[in-house]
Order: sequence, then C-alpha cells, then structure tokens
Amino acid sequence: MYKFWLCVIGCFCVVATPVMAMDLSLASAVDNIIAQSQDIKKADANVKSAQAQLDAVNANRWFNVSANASYMNLIDVERPFDSNGVKLPSEMGIVADIFGQDISKLEIPDNIFMAGVKITQPIYTFGKIGHAVDSVRTAIAMQETNREITRREVAYSAADLYWTAKMTDEIVKLTERDLQSARQAKNNIAAVGRANRSNLVKIESDIAAKEINLADAKFNRDTAHRMLKILAGIDVDTELNLTDQFPTEFAEMNQKQLTTTPKLEILNRQVNMYESQAKSKRADSYPTLAAMGSYSYTAMNSELKGMFNRDNSQSAYWGLALEVPIFTGGLNRANATVSAMSAESARQDLDKAKLLTNEEYARAIDQYNHLRGNLKTLQNARDLAAKAYKFSEERFAAGQTSAVELSEVSAGLMQLDMALLNSKYKILMSAESVKKLGE
Repeated sequence: MYKFWLCVIGCFCVVATPVMAMDLSLASAVDNIIAQSQDIKKADANVKSAQAQLDAVNANRWFNVSANASYMNLIDVERPFDSNGVKLPSEMGIVADIFGQDISKLEIPDNIFMAGVKITQPIYTFGKIGHAVDSVRTAIAMQETNREITRREVAYSAADLYWTAKMTDEIVKLTERDLQSARQAKNNIAAVGRANRSNLVKIESDIAAKEINLADAKFNRDTAHRMLKILAGIDVDTELNLTDQFPTEFAEMNQKQLTTTPKLEILNRQVNMYESQAKSKRADSYPTLAAMGSYSYTAMNSELKGMFNRDNSQSAYWGLALEVPIFTGGLNRANATVSAMSAESARQDLDKAKLLTNEEYARAIDQYNHLRGNLKTLQNARDLAAKAYKFSEERFAAGQTSAVELSEVSAGLMQLDMALLNSKYKILMSAESVKKLGE
C-alpha cells in the first residue's frame, strides 16, 4: 500500500511538472538560421568550385609528362604466317651489291617494342596563363563576396522572422487585454443592477468579435513561431520564449556616405574578371615558348622471347620549342571581343547599381529617422487614448455613457497600440536594412 501511494505521488509530480519554454534571443535566432541556410551552403560550394578552377588553371604553369608504349608485330601480306622476312624481287640487284652476295630474301625482325617519355615545361606564354589566373582569382573573390551578400540577406530575413514572431506575441497580448476589457465592461454593467438591453447586446457583440480576433492572433503567432523554428533548426513542438523585447527608445542614425558594399564590390570584380578574360583570349594569338625533353627506347627481334636479350636502340633529346598560331579563323579575336563586351555590360551594371544602392541606403536611413521622429508623438497619442478609455470605462461603469462610445474608444486605443507596435517593427527593420547594405 505504501508503494502504491509513492507511485501515485510520483506520477502526479511527473504530470504536474510544467514544460519549460526554450529561450531564444535575436542573436541566437540569426546564428541558427545562418547555420541552417541552404543558400549559404550553396554559396560555400560555389567558392570551393571557383578555387578548384584556380588549381586547374595553375596546373598549366607546371611541366607536363607524357609516356607511351607500343608493341607491333609485322605481317607479310602474301605469307601472313611467315613474316620474319621479306622476299625481294630479282630486279633489286642493288641489294646484292650492298651486301656483296646474292640475296633473295631479307630477314627482318617482326617483333618491335617502343617506349618513350616526353617532358614539356612552359617558359613564357605571353599572358595566356597569367591573365587566366587573374580572371579565376577575381572569380573566387566574387564568389566570396557573393557568400557575404547571401549571409547578409539571410541575417536580414532571420531578423525579420524574429521580430515578426515577436510582434505576433505582442498582438496576442493586446487582443487578450482588449477581450478582457470587454468582459470587464460586461461585468460592470451587470453589477449596477438591471442592464440596459442595447448596451448589453453591444457588449456581447464586441466580446464575440474580440474572441475571433484573439483566435486569429494566436493562429498567426503559432504560424510565425513555426516558421521561425523550422528555419532555425528547432523542433516544431518546442515552445519558444522570445527574450528580446521591442525597444522603447531608438538612437539617432546619422547620414553616412556609402563608399562600398558587397553588392558593388561583386560588380566591380565582375568587370575585372571579364577584362582579364579578354586579355587571356587575345594572348591565345601569341606564341608559346617551352622547354622540351624526350627519351625513347626501341627493341626488335624476330622472336618475341629474345627481344630484350640484346642491346637495343635508345635515343634522347632536349631543347626549346616555340609554338606560333598562324591561322585560327578569327576565333581568338572573337572570344576576346565577347569578353570585352561582357566587361562593358558589367561596367554599365556597376554604374547603375551605384546610383540605386546609394539611394536605397539613404532612404533606409531617412525612413529610420522619420519613424523614430514620429514615435514619441505616436506614444503620446497612445497614452492619451489609454486615458480616454479609462475615463470612458469609469463613466460606463457608472451608467453615464453607452456601450457604443466605450467600443469606439476601445477600438481607438487598440488601433494606436497596433500602430505603435508596427512603427517599432518598421524602425528595427529599417536599421537591419542599413546594416545589410553598409555594415
């Protein structure tokens, strides 16, 4: 019996233990979303791909070694199974003169083995390799800059998700307070005795509408939290407690001159990449100077088994080679023109991006300061609306005003609460826009 009660108490303690929510700050949310981002992983892969291209281009700087080996067995077409010699026609008396005797059949080795190795080392390519390497290095820098752009975009989206989720939390609190105020007004009207029927109907209608608003707010909150958890790699069943709060005051942001930003850097490097490609294509029309060395070994015998039993032929050489392209049908010039026109197009994109990016940056700062300047006035208006609601609530409880007036004052307060919350959200996202562009 004693053990039974211990088990009951233990089960009760387990059931009664409250589930702890996971605390999540803005910085942690941004870090988690960046770590989980597929876009950033793709940008990392693009950087590695560009680095591999650099290794491929640099490989042309070093010596190239090639080897070959071949075995041949000569066949006499007239006597395929007796190819160790060649029968000479009688007209070739010159052979007899050479060897000092009459020869009707010349014995030759029909098993021939040849092997060799060749080494080529480029010495000077007149810019073919150098400009190609410069182009690939610029491409690597572009991919690294693109990764930074992607990181900033993901960080901006993560902050947007976090503050959107936090705003839905605050909207739930506002709608809960609004619903509680309507219910309190119903209790007040019932406490003064016989309630006015029109006031009671109006209050009941407001309560029903505000219950729907609360249900919608909770649904939006759950949706925003779910999206945040999915992108941050958090289990969707985990309850979140967003620890960062909307600030009550915002520091002034001074107008700055946007000198550079990753978006402009990547366009500028794109121009340099195409220009280097054009130089490399032009250099394809120039000669190539290389050092060369070769070694070959040849073994011959009439029988395969004795082919390596004697001294055989060996040869080697080294020297310089100058390869000069003479005619390519205009291919090199056409390729260089394509790259040059791509560079000009990228230069035009750069000039356009400078104007638009600077304008976007200035507008983000202006919007931040504009909303910040209106925030205090909006806060004062909200505080006045709260006082007006309190006065109207007291008059309604005393039976001195109607439910219609109370509902209008309550709606005005709710509207200003939402406007104040939305203004804070916009100020924060304006600051994130400035950070994304000019951090």
